[in-house]
Amino acid sequence: MSLKEQINILNVPNHIAIIMDGNGRWAKSQGMMRVFGHENGTKSVKTTIKASVRLGVKYLTLYAFSTENWNRPKLEVNALMRLLVKSLKAELPLFHKEKVRLNVIGEMESLPDKAKRQLNAAMEETAGYSEMTLTLALSYGSRQELVKTFQDIADKVKNNLISPHLITEEVIKEHLYTKSMPDVDLLIRTSGEQRISNFLLWQIAYAELYFLPVLWPDFTPEHLYEAILNYQQRERRFGKTSDQIT
Repeated sequence: MSLKEQINILNVPNHIAIIMDGNGRWAKSQGMMRVFGHENGTKSVKTTIKASVRLGVKYLTLYAFSTENWNRPKLEVNALMRLLVKSLKAELPLFHKEKVRLNVIGEMESLPDKAKRQLNAAMEETAGYSEMTLTLALSYGSRQELVKTFQDIADKVKNNLISPHLITEEVIKEHLYTKSMPDVDLLIRTSGEQRISNFLLWQIAYAELYFLPVLWPDFTPEHLYEAILNYQQRERRFGKTSDQIT
């Protein structure tokens, strides 16, 4: 029986988030520039989207470019922005075919104008789809997101739009970039690194974490199935005891 056939389709994570790590190291191992790794990483993005839709995953969030990534060499950053535009144009037919809605979280205003135009056009074209929501975290940092969230709430308190005593988890969630999305069920990180890297810190409070040594360009649907099977073997208690769950 294949890995895919072993998956309990009734217990597929509703929201999967992936830290796509290892493009640069993959390119270096091939004796190529880092950009070569990013280009090949887009193939894994495409196959992961297809596999996720087939399994019934409703939300897939990919960490594409962090706020810290702006500190990388200018040549690499510029190449990544051009690759973003190129990939969006190339994958739009896939979004239409699979009925995938594109979403973006992060400081979108800091992206180059051409990238912003392409993103806005793709989001507008796919706005009516509901098979799966694909979210790209671009110029995203979770600490930055939380700072912005607390600033927005503080402004409302200052203007008497909300009482400090009525600030709940739900109120905070309503001010996050991800307000229209459920919390993450499964977080996957490739490349063997075992850290979160400032990604969705609020949203992964009860997520199951899965780290694997595979570099992102080598990530295949089989690795996704493996992660989901591992997820399905875990007991998610959310603070309760095992007896309460059963």
